Amino acid sequence: MNDLDSEIDLRDEAVTRRLAALAHPVRLKLLRHLGRAESCCVKDLVARVGMAQSTVSQHLKVLVEAELVSYRPEQTRSCYTINSEAVHSLIGVIEQTLTHCCGEGCRPAQGNECEELPRRDDATLRPAGYKDI
Repeated sequence: MNDLDSEIDLRDEAVTRRLAALAHPVRLKLLRHLGRAESCCVKDLVARVGMAQSTVSQHLKVLVEAELVSYRPEQTRSCYTINSEAVHSLIGVIEQTLTHCCGEGCRPAQGNECEELPRRDDATLRPAGYKDI
């Protein structure tokens, strides 16, 4: 393995860790709230998402470990801020990946409407444990 391969692997590992951290609706909601505020303490976030403090803290821990959110203790509170550099970096990687994969073949949806793709009902394409809701 050459140096370029190891650099790509380390970047890919960081990207997958960040994507995994975002793969939960509560964490997306927390990230959105943090994106609208300069800084939030856990108490503020608990009030906004309507969940137990311990649950919110566990989700914030995942976001901090993925480096999407920064943490700093402030007297008796824990304050969190969005790591905009990491979020923008992730956006760039996703955009670059999709552009590379799709190239000219992808067409953006017109206006605010999403293009409806034909739905395949092939059970072999569904992951194990998949439930169609």
